[in-house]
Amino acid sequence: MNFRNIKIIISREYLNRVKKKSFLVTTFLVPVLMAALVLVPVIVMMTSEEKTKVIAVYDRSGVVAQTLEDTKTIDYVISPDIPVDSLKRNMKELGYDAVLDISEINGQKSVTADLTSVNPMGVEMASNINNRIEDAIEDYRINSYGIDGLAQIMQDVKADIKLNTYTIGDDGEEKISETGVYAAFSMILGMIIFIFVTMFGSMVMSSVIEEKTSRVVEVLVSSVRATELMFGKIIGIACVALTQFFLWIVLTFALVAGASAFMGTDILKDKDPVEMVESMGVDPAAMEEVMPSEGPAGEISIVLDTIKNMDMGSMLLIFLVFFVFGYLLYASMFAAIGSAVENEGDSSQLQLPVTIPLMIGYFIAIYAFRAPDSAIAFWGSMIPFTSPIVMIARAPFGVPAWEIAVSMVLLIVTFVVLAWLSAKIYKVGILMFGKKTTWKDLWKWLKQS
Repeated sequence: MNFRNIKIIISREYLNRVKKKSFLVTTFLVPVLMAALVLVPVIVMMTSEEKTKVIAVYDRSGVVAQTLEDTKTIDYVISPDIPVDSLKRNMKELGYDAVLDISEINGQKSVTADLTSVNPMGVEMASNINNRIEDAIEDYRINSYGIDGLAQIMQDVKADIKLNTYTIGDDGEEKISETGVYAAFSMILGMIIFIFVTMFGSMVMSSVIEEKTSRVVEVLVSSVRATELMFGKIIGIACVALTQFFLWIVLTFALVAGASAFMGTDILKDKDPVEMVESMGVDPAAMEEVMPSEGPAGEISIVLDTIKNMDMGSMLLIFLVFFVFGYLLYASMFAAIGSAVENEGDSSQLQLPVTIPLMIGYFIAIYAFRAPDSAIAFWGSMIPFTSPIVMIARAPFGVPAWEIAVSMVLLIVTFVVLAWLSAKIYKVGILMFGKKTTWKDLWKWLKQS
């Protein structure tokens, strides 16, 4: 092959695509959408405050009403001097938003509660009211036993255990390693490879079909070899993809950082966390049970320490190798499929055996997060058609160097073999017209070339 010709084809493919309006629109639109995906929930949480609801309470149990305290979003009116049925029918005229009807305590030392409102209540507000009623009945049940200090005893026996995980480094020192961080990290990398291969592999196929349909390929193969054209197209589109991904990352971070700086002065300033929680109808006491005493800062510190303790240099090298050769492996097959058909509608039959291994690899990777040393995860990381995704999923959990080396060698060798076979199909297929290609035809082309 003439590498000078391949370089020219790469340059042509790259420049033709980055100058298209669709490339520019996608490059600038996707970061806006990704930034919105990050910022919109924050903005909604910070700025949306539900209007205060006035709730009339009929407490036949005698134990719940006294525990209900007004919040920023709920004002309780205890036992209005109006029959409950009449109040439900005329609550809007009387200035109430809802009526909370609590039954007498039954034989199971419990109650039933009905909340009737003019308009449907928000989920968080209804959950908040339900939690208050449950707490009141729990206190009543504890007091009914007549045991001094029982409430404190039950509170004391509750355990809040946080399992801290560590690994022993090569220097013999313990390093914190939060498994959830490893799982999230490997999932993100696996998804990047999966999306990259499917999106830009399909782009290679579409490009080949487009040139074949327009007969442009007949002019091109008169100047360069078919194999040079195929590899130039694959590498050129890979460069386009890398450019687009880089711009997406840079622009997304810039937009998020800019918007965060703006919101930090206008929206987040002087916000009380307790008021923010109550404004969403969430019981701060319930949040205290979920959030550990050290708060989010402690959790963030664990995440940062775990990331810092990763061997990022090795992870980056492993990612790049499987990223590059995984794309080249599938892109060569997509190019062969594109050369064998005259429109994308005819490609589905030939494309299915190529996309299924990708999907299988993705599902194995999801399982590998839970059991990275299992047999299915091991073989999934060795088989070249699934290893680009599965090995990345296993790598953060510590994979022996020999397994990574064997997997890389198998992937590279498989790419070379399939690229050679795809080139033979491509050389014949791009000049074949007027007949729907079958698997039998592909086999004939391989033997003829």
